[in-house]
Amino acid sequence: MTLAVRILAPALLIAVSLSSPDAQAVAPDQARPPGTLRLEVDATDVARRVLRVRQRVPVRPGALTLLFPQWIQGHHSPVGPIDKFAGLRILGNGRPIAWHRDALNVYAFRLVVPDGVAELELSFDMLTPTGGTQGRVVMTPDMLNVQWNQVVLYPAGSDVRDVEVAAGLKLPSGWQSASALEVGSHQGGCLNYRPVSLDTLLDSPVFAGRHYRQFDLSPGAQTPVRLNVFADAAKYLEATPEQIRFHRELLSQAYKLFGSHPFDRYDFLFSLSGQMGGIGLEHQRSSENGLDVDYFTSWDGPGVLRHDLLAHELVHAWNGKYRRPAGIVSSDFNSPLSGDLLWVYEGQTKYWGQVLAARSGLWRPEFAREALAQTAARYSEDRPGLAWRTLQDTVYDPVIAQRRPKSYTSYQLAEDYYAGAQLVWLAVDAKLRELSGERHSLDDFARAFFGGRNGDYRVKAYDFEQVVSALDGIVEFDWAGYLRDRLGAHAPPLDGLAASGWTLVYGEVPGDFEKFSEEKTKTVDLTYSLGMSMSKADSVVASVRWDGPAFEAGIAPGNTVIAIDGYASNGERLKDAVSAAKEAGRGIDLLIKDGDAIKSVRIDYRGGHRYPKLERIQGRPDRLSEIYAPK
Repeated sequence: MTLAVRILAPALLIAVSLSSPDAQAVAPDQARPPGTLRLEVDATDVARRVLRVRQRVPVRPGALTLLFPQWIQGHHSPVGPIDKFAGLRILGNGRPIAWHRDALNVYAFRLVVPDGVAELELSFDMLTPTGGTQGRVVMTPDMLNVQWNQVVLYPAGSDVRDVEVAAGLKLPSGWQSASALEVGSHQGGCLNYRPVSLDTLLDSPVFAGRHYRQFDLSPGAQTPVRLNVFADAAKYLEATPEQIRFHRELLSQAYKLFGSHPFDRYDFLFSLSGQMGGIGLEHQRSSENGLDVDYFTSWDGPGVLRHDLLAHELVHAWNGKYRRPAGIVSSDFNSPLSGDLLWVYEGQTKYWGQVLAARSGLWRPEFAREALAQTAARYSEDRPGLAWRTLQDTVYDPVIAQRRPKSYTSYQLAEDYYAGAQLVWLAVDAKLRELSGERHSLDDFARAFFGGRNGDYRVKAYDFEQVVSALDGIVEFDWAGYLRDRLGAHAPPLDGLAASGWTLVYGEVPGDFEKFSEEKTKTVDLTYSLGMSMSKADSVVASVRWDGPAFEAGIAPGNTVIAIDGYASNGERLKDAVSAAKEAGRGIDLLIKDGDAIKSVRIDYRGGHRYPKLERIQGRPDRLSEIYAPK
């Protein structure tokens, strides 16, 4: 095993690279295949939700290990859906070849290629989820999402950047598709894509469907950028000229921010569906995006909460794909990846995603401030877990929890390198402005660090020192210490808010962000008063803040509230009880069902409603408004 460890900061930033297949108990039996892999995927069985795969792999005689991709960039964890893989059969010269699974690595299939066999014929099925409890649904009667990592095997020891693949995809009759891949020909109802490297193939998913509309976001430009929208029904594809203008402005603002574009084309793959699972996943020349059906048709309603999704995934073309942490750069899809710099990869992308949403008009500035207030409140009151963990430690959450739900997120923490690091980068932005007398900002860092030559999408890896050096190139300062202090602290990184001219306060009336969030999630969110949230439909407790009033009363997530102050439970009644408790100066009595047990509890809270919002600090520069202003 090759193990490279480099200390970036004492006990804080450690990059680990496990690049050898030996790390996965797989020997590199045969290096680069002696020819082009041919892959055919039949996606017509949407009724059973099965992808049927035929694959031809050029080989040499001898021992061979075939790998099913396990570590997929963007997921940040080893979650290749091997459990959905079925029916593997391998032929050589028309004769069956026996295989066995590696005892220490379930993603590896071992076999011996007989003499005289120059090509293997593989067939297998990908049994995609038929319901949300099995994973993300990717096939419905009206649309599908083909992710190539789910439908390919490749030889161990290969550098996936050098393996050429000619892929074909058969779709249901009458369906249209979109991908960053270029179609070479149509034959027998099959789309035949131009050969690309295996690395490029897996980074170029396909969306397809019955109801489709494409919007050109860069009319007349040399580099095409398209918004490809697939929906459950044609009526959800109706977008107004103004809505499309906002998306074009998103692209314009991104170009102004980074100063170049690391792609020769870019395709937003966008599903509007109540049936196919939602998604937000970055790729170099495309992105997978999935939201509810009302994205266009209810533009100013609850759907506005996710109007930053496309912005976030677009930013990843620069941050995460073109410039990539060294620990995430690998020559295969089965060696572990190190997420030690996810606070840059995801944290700064979350920062820029919301900033670009505001600059482009996808979000109103006041709505962007409300979103930031929610994040600030979370770290002001709803993250007691920082007493034992740090933001840096949360970069391991994708491997630890693999995005499964947690019982007490406020105490356990959950991928806080997104929102927590967003606050860190706000502090960095404000500090750059302060130190330079408002002449420089994080915009300058973005252009210097993520910029390059137009159309150049060859990966440029970076490490912690390079991030620090780029910041020093804007304004000299102890950036290494500044970042370490915030990433390694057992305290919330809230100083950037005040440095931007705003402070967190609480009011009794929720803003639009809070209202839309409750409507979208169908919950009553009283996190900053009672310390809990509750489902509107069945009064099940959705979350409880660790050490909050509800927690102290003995309430846990999953409990059901049967009655509130002697009356049958519902969301509005719980809100009314918070107001009444403040007026009467008493607690709130609840009847709780915990499994089969029924108990009475009293939440000793009299503080009334508390909804977070931002308020200007008079006499300080309003840097936040400048950050959100279009360029």
